[in-house]
Parts: sequence; structure tokens; C-alpha cells
Amino acid sequence: MSLELQLASEAQGLPATSDFETWAETALEDESRRGLVIRIVDEAESRRLNRDYRGKDRPTNVLSFPFEAPPGVPDEHLGDLVICAPVVKREAKEQGKVESHHWAHMVIHGVLHLRGHDHQDDAEAQIMENLERQLLAGLGLPDPYMETL
Repeated sequence: MSLELQLASEAQGLPATSDFETWAETALEDESRRGLVIRIVDEAESRRLNRDYRGKDRPTNVLSFPFEAPPGVPDEHLGDLVICAPVVKREAKEQGKVESHHWAHMVIHGVLHLRGHDHQDDAEAQIMENLERQLLAGLGLPDPYMETL
């Protein structure tokens, strides 16, 4: 896997690059496209991107931008994730989760979006959530939908 980690946030105590690599690699599984950018941002950038690309004028935990190669360009890059550090930190606290567990969940969730998974309806959500649970359990992490401190 080729991971580019971009730190565009003032947040302290972020996970190590090796953690991001482990989490992304776990979610990539058999995906042949192995290039990935993870950009860690603050709320202003997350809000702007969420507004411009999703029509939601608020920061969000993770945004996924799949890469679509133009004709004739090698299709080795899966896409980009933009993760908002303050939102992840706040959600972990509000949901009673270990912060590193929530980071792992956000990376895996985002990579699954890049791989084509979604949660627009109940059936899709169930498939995606079950896959998230399975991948996180493989890392020894608890169910992200049930975890409390």
C-alpha cells in the first residue's frame, strides 16, 4: 500500500502513521488499487468540503473521494479520505469510545466507501456495518456501534 498522510490540523495526540497504515490496509483487503491519501483537517476545511461536495454546511468526521482515472492513466490510486480531527475527538467523547478505536473506525469506514460500499438504505447500511465490525474485530477492537467506556 502507498499511503500519503497529510496533516493539515492543529490537533494534538493524533494516531501514528503506522496506525493509519494498519487500519487502511485492513480495509483494503483484496483491493488491487493500493494508493491512498489520508488528509487530517480541522473543522473549517471539513465544513467547506462537506458543503461543497455534499451540500451539508457543517464539519463531518470523514469524507471519501474516490479516484476515477482518465482514460489511459493507470488506475492504481483508490482515492482520498479527509478526516476531521476535532470531530473525531468530540464524537469519541460523546459516544463513550476510546479515541483510537474511533479513529480506526473512521479510516476503515472511509476506505470501505472508496471501495464502493455505502449506507444509503437499511440493507446497504447493514452490509457495511457488519463488514466494519468484522474488520475491527480482526484488529482486536470492539463493535463501534455498541462500544461504551
